[in-house]
Amino acid sequence: MTDPLHTPHDRAAIPLAPSLDQALVDARMPTRLPLLDSRIVRICLLAIGLGMGVACVARLLTMLIGLVTNLAFYGRLSTSFASPAGHHLGAWVIVLPAIGGIVVGAMARWGSRAIRGHGIPEAMEQVLTNESRIPARMTWLKPVSSAIAIGTGGPFGAEGPIIATGGALGSLLGQRLPVSADERKTLLAAGAAAGMAAVFSAPVSAVLLSIELLLFERRARSLLPVALAAAAGTGVRFMVEGAGPVFPMPALAPVAPVALVMYAVLGLLMGVAGVGITRLTYGIEDAFEKLPIHWMWWPALGGLVVGAVGYVAPATLGVGYDNIVAVISGHLGLAAMAWLALAKLVSWSVALGSGTSGGTLAPLFTIGGAAGGVAGVLMAQLPWLHVDPRMAALIGMAALFAGASRALMTSAVFVFETTMQPHALLPLLAACATAYIVSGLMMRHTIMTEKIARRGVYVPTDFVADRPM
Repeated sequence: MTDPLHTPHDRAAIPLAPSLDQALVDARMPTRLPLLDSRIVRICLLAIGLGMGVACVARLLTMLIGLVTNLAFYGRLSTSFASPAGHHLGAWVIVLPAIGGIVVGAMARWGSRAIRGHGIPEAMEQVLTNESRIPARMTWLKPVSSAIAIGTGGPFGAEGPIIATGGALGSLLGQRLPVSADERKTLLAAGAAAGMAAVFSAPVSAVLLSIELLLFERRARSLLPVALAAAAGTGVRFMVEGAGPVFPMPALAPVAPVALVMYAVLGLLMGVAGVGITRLTYGIEDAFEKLPIHWMWWPALGGLVVGAVGYVAPATLGVGYDNIVAVISGHLGLAAMAWLALAKLVSWSVALGSGTSGGTLAPLFTIGGAAGGVAGVLMAQLPWLHVDPRMAALIGMAALFAGASRALMTSAVFVFETTMQPHALLPLLAACATAYIVSGLMMRHTIMTEKIARRGVYVPTDFVADRPM
């Protein structure tokens, strides 16, 4: 009797996992892997060009943010990246983010409502419901509105807007060329990955982000173009800004076993915090929905809160990448980190809930890093735990984002790529996994999917081989 799964030629090979034989038959998996379609070469070449183009757009966006920041806070004409924290505006800083909110609200009302929020949920919705078709106007509305929001003090990073912009550019390219819906999705994800890679020099985590949040699959025909786009985007960044880590810090020592356990426990706590922050953000958004004024004015009201918090805590204004470096390098004390985490949380959650244009990655990394640093300082009071507060800050960064977004591998690899700390990989993986467990037990949707789930869009999270009917 002929073996239904193996041909005589196949029997010459050693099975990798014989116990899977019946599972492969049940799933009707092919006995031989097909060759790659020649079209993938074309899509890969398009993705490389797209990645290089998106990297240039990322550079222009950071320059635009610098221009708006310098004009708004210092009255000078410069495109250099500047922190608003050193301003001398006094109480006038309270109204500055509100002015930016008025401009963003007007752009959203008469341009596109899709510029509101952090961009990734909107891209996910287009992938799931509209064959990855993003309107062409988003290629300029999103970066300009975000530059205005961030440049006038909005507590967001540049990565969210450029991910959304890169995705919009990839979608536009896919709409202008004769490609399938799947190929258009791949180009959208490639543009988004290139944007993240170009901002953070983090190509691997950019690819993982695309897989976990945009592609909803892991196939060679989608993975290869995305990987090449991320590599191209990172290469352009290396040419322009150098190859050093985005968040430099002193080298960390290997982790002791007892410390690994404590970092995993810290991941559990960050998972709970991620759930709480997600619910807080959408609770604030629901509160804005009940206001008796047009949604166009909500970003201005949120801007007033941002300005008020920025008046008493100037470090919360703007992208705040320098705050992350200060936290993970151990330059801030316990009280300073606790204050930064609380103030940034209030400023960012209200701003995002108001519907202005901004992202989630950098704020969550700032909040998580500061909160993790606080926990690390407290645990370090017990020397036998061998906890390093700087390592705890890294754990807080990654685990909070993993708990809020459930992008597990993205979170762990991102922190490694942006700091180049190899000894952090093991505790990062453990903490992100425990944060994911807590998040999955406590929260049905994530900070990325709650918005579109409320609109009736089903977002797949788990993928298995199709079962026979």
